[in-house]
Amino acid sequence: MVVMLLGAVSTKVNANEQNQTKEKGKRVIVICAHPDDAELTTGGTTILLTRLGYKIKYVSLTNGNKGHHQGTKNEIAFRRYKETREAANRLNCEYEVLNNEDGELEASLKNRMEVIRLIREWKADIVITHPSYDYHPDHRNASLLVQDAAFLVTVPKILPEVPALEENPLFLYTRGRYTNRQKPSPDIVVDITPVVREKADAIDAHESQIYEWLPWINRSKEVIPETREGRLEHVLNVYVLKRGEIKAEDLPVVEKWYGSSAQAVNTIEAFEICEFGRKVTDQDILELLQLFPEQK
Repeated sequence: MVVMLLGAVSTKVNANEQNQTKEKGKRVIVICAHPDDAELTTGGTTILLTRLGYKIKYVSLTNGNKGHHQGTKNEIAFRRYKETREAANRLNCEYEVLNNEDGELEASLKNRMEVIRLIREWKADIVITHPSYDYHPDHRNASLLVQDAAFLVTVPKILPEVPALEENPLFLYTRGRYTNRQKPSPDIVVDITPVVREKADAIDAHESQIYEWLPWINRSKEVIPETREGRLEHVLNVYVLKRGEIKAEDLPVVEKWYGSSAQAVNTIEAFEICEFGRKVTDQDILELLQLFPEQK
């Protein structure tokens, strides 16, 4: 029974969503390797964009079925899928989970075509994925799949059954665990200070990861609180505030995008522009990401 449910994990965009026009709000798709990756790296930004009327879709390219130390692969995958449903409810976004094995994601032609389909069906203006130098092989292959799709989403003869996009989206990398030595500073930072607790609440939906698997695999000695209030404070401190600290290399970028408001920025999400997508100016970014003081 569980296997049958897992086979139906992928939730397709409905016809009404596919037929929405650009005038109804810009559209963002976050394509990551595992359930919870998108929330951890882009949760604050997507919450802010949702409030502005953007349509958001999260995609996990694997079912996360190895991401726990207890239970069968099917049990883990099904539990993690249910967690994505809860996260989608809290974030008011679409969430699709593909049935690829955790730890075995390949940058194959089949998977590339699936990524092209996802981007086209969502009619994306902005596509976000992992950096190519991240620690996990699934993260790196997810990044490569999105990079390989970046130009091809506009080529009509590639996957002709799904209409090609007329304009290439802006492709962005999230901040990974390691710094890009060739480009230590991000291109864009988003001030998520106003929504840090909302981001913590979204991450909290992934109970199997945040309170069980990650403490176990990281051999953490920290005691996980038992109350919901205590757990939310734990997530806020460990996964939102700490990961969103402004580093020395971020300071000039914060000042660039927030100007005189930069001193009020305490917690950020950082992004690097993928060179294979739309070529953009600063003005283009201001128009695509209407989050900065110049747009208020």
